[in-house]
Amino acid sequence: MIDKLEHFLVLVREKHFGKAAEACNISQPTLSASIKHLEDQLGVMLVQRGSRYQGLTAEGERVLEWARRIVGDARSMRMEIQTAKQGLSGRVRIAAIPTALPMVRELTAAFQARHPNVTFVVLSRTSIEILELIDNLEIDIGISYMANEPLGRVSAVPLYAERYVFVTADEALFPGRKAVTWAEVSRTPLCLLTPDMQNRRIVNGYLAQAGAEARPVLESDSMIAIVSHVLAGNMAGILPEKLVRIFEAAGAIRAIPLIEPVASQMIGAIAAEREPRTPMIDALLKCAAGVAKQLQEEAGETA
Repeated sequence: MIDKLEHFLVLVREKHFGKAAEACNISQPTLSASIKHLEDQLGVMLVQRGSRYQGLTAEGERVLEWARRIVGDARSMRMEIQTAKQGLSGRVRIAAIPTALPMVRELTAAFQARHPNVTFVVLSRTSIEILELIDNLEIDIGISYMANEPLGRVSAVPLYAERYVFVTADEALFPGRKAVTWAEVSRTPLCLLTPDMQNRRIVNGYLAQAGAEARPVLESDSMIAIVSHVLAGNMAGILPEKLVRIFEAAGAIRAIPLIEPVASQMIGAIAAEREPRTPMIDALLKCAAGVAKQLQEEAGETA
């Protein structure tokens, strides 16, 4: 039954029989037969069918919860046996919010040093997409915000505080200033992340606290696009301090601390709350705790 539940999970993820069959590397008739066989075994209809996939029945929604649990446990068992034989190996799948991508290297470098037979896939996703990927067993771990919006049932390890700065390459903008207010920067030509990004919703919230509103001249879901426009000199941005350091070190842009309010959000590693956890996820969360301790020590030394 495990393989049929795997097919069911992929169908729920893809919401299309043809795409799901392709993802499973089987033919569409084979996938349809697998889902039908699962329905026959359980004695209920799981999928609403018409000319195309139309979602799950009420019974299908309930089976989805069990399928995630059963498939997750089966994967945990297989990995535990494999790890006992040859140590951790295989591919780690990580999804991170765009602002945290430069910090993912802290985790991957520390993890590979301990487990050299592991390789990585790192994806850039919104906070909501990360939770969906965790629910659907498509990633091992996510790097996302710890607060501001509900995380649901996850295991979480705080990593670092994301602090925000105003960035510009225009020497005429706030020359010599050691800090600027959120209200002041709201009147500059800003380029910001798109509204579907949690970072943008956080920025909007801090601007609202200052009695201001974001009226960006450019919106993008790509940090590279935003930074490249800031580097051009005619636009500014509001970015995490750790991300800006990569470009500030080269003297390309100026970063000015934001005040009124002084703002920060905790970033952490999150994974499905499931017992037992796979050896990979357990090792990842332990590694994340070690990375967090190191970052705290480094922050204390530079304070």
